[in-house]
Amino acid sequence: MDAQTKSRIEALISSSPVFVFMKGTKLMPQCGFSNNVVQILNALGITFETFDVLSDMDVRQGIKEFSDWPTIPQVYVKGEFMGGSDILIEMYNNGELKEKLEIALAS
Repeated sequence: MDAQTKSRIEALISSSPVFVFMKGTKLMPQCGFSNNVVQILNALGITFETFDVLSDMDVRQGIKEFSDWPTIPQVYVKGEFMGGSDILIEMYNNGELKEKLEIALAS
């Protein structure tokens, strides 16, 4: 990944306390996994921003290298990589996600 792509990714992540790299937008997710993440964050009443990786191949590939995580969506909270769809579903179901987000977003 080139330095420009890395800088763009870092700027995107820091632009919102909760940031999601996904396929599509939060109003129109383009895959089931991205939709799961949007539904979970909406259910928790979390304000978040997104980036559509389908619109930019450099970011789409770069985010996988940046996080060392092979799949999309990717969720960042306060700049820290939290996980993808499966991890968020698991954390949501056991109550851990709500707790972590409340703590992170309160500080």
